[in-house]
Amino acid sequence: MLGWAVTFLVIALIAALFGFGGIASASAGIAQIIFFVFIALFVVAMIARAVRGRPPV
Repeated sequence: MLGWAVTFLVIALIAALFGFGGIASASAGIAQIIFFVFIALFVVAMIARAVRGRPPV
């Protein structure tokens, strides 16, 4: 999922470089949403792992 966020960020940067503001804005928004979903799922996974009592890897 983090790879998708980076992909959309790169698309946004390239679109902004060539002057496509609408595409750049949309891609940056999508990248931001995917990144925050990734962070939320990561935190939930870490909490679930801690509750089960497994040591960190």
